[in-house]
Amino acid sequence: MPTMNIIQAVNDALRTEMRRDDRVVILGQDVGKFGGVFRATQGLFEEFGPNRVLDTPLAEAGIIGSAIGMALYGLRPVPEIQFADFIYPAFDQIVNEASKMRYRSGGQYACPMVIRTPCGGGIRGGHYHSQSPEAYFIHTPGLKVVMPSNPSDAKGLLSASIRDDNPVIFLEPKRLYRAARGEVPEGEYVVELGKAKVVREGDDVTIVTYGAVVHTTLQAAEKAAQEDGISVEIIDLRTLLPYDIDTILISVMKTGRVLIAHEAAKMCGFGAELSATLNEKALLHLQAPILRVTGFDIPFPYTFEHEYLPNEKRLRKALQDSINF
Repeated sequence: MPTMNIIQAVNDALRTEMRRDDRVVILGQDVGKFGGVFRATQGLFEEFGPNRVLDTPLAEAGIIGSAIGMALYGLRPVPEIQFADFIYPAFDQIVNEASKMRYRSGGQYACPMVIRTPCGGGIRGGHYHSQSPEAYFIHTPGLKVVMPSNPSDAKGLLSASIRDDNPVIFLEPKRLYRAARGEVPEGEYVVELGKAKVVREGDDVTIVTYGAVVHTTLQAAEKAAQEDGISVEIIDLRTLLPYDIDTILISVMKTGRVLIAHEAAKMCGFGAELSATLNEKALLHLQAPILRVTGFDIPFPYTFEHEYLPNEKRLRKALQDSINF
């Protein structure tokens, strides 16, 4: 299998799905000849032409509104929002139109579209290029929300999202775009939506996480094992809506301790929903309070972004607190 980074895997998934299904079209700012600001669509304009790779004005509501119309008329659009921080002008189109189309039409119309957008910090982008808005969309019935952490999953999850008949928010952790490398299957390849993956087995504490933080937790878990004698199991959710509660419960019933980690702010972040569900379903298996290591409840900072992001120091402290409770 070839080795790719996440950008290459995303590009490969788009190319593969466009070759497989001529209903798949791409639209967004600079996605055509320029190949996208991160080069995720590089070469697609040359292969598929301007009718299937469309450059748009800088107008997010227009991009998503156009994609909804395309989806209703039988296409499978993949609009790109250049940064997740810019998705808010399209919020009404996403949560009031795309997400509700199947319900409001009594199942007569689906809205098969995938909104790709880079998210998260770690590239010194400051507060307008580093946000993690997943909780807004996880709160919206009718959407699916996906965030890969590695190239293989990026390809498989994106292909599965494009084939899905529901609108999907596909969040790509941009600090991993070229940092995460791995083997990626060639040709058609899908990873089922809604299935988490145990990326590290352990016995003492379960960490539930996703996106770029998966790699931070793996580093912290190695140090915790070597220096603190703590055996950590790590679950990469991959799909955030719907999420795989069964895999989480199996792990929690084994370890009895849970740490939830994500980049987004703590207040009403996805970790709060995970914590509440685990209290409802696994309370009698818990030996310590559920802890969260997240971003802080402030705008994303420029100078101190690596203090804002969950880091090894904060994760190891939480693991020790859980064990010592």
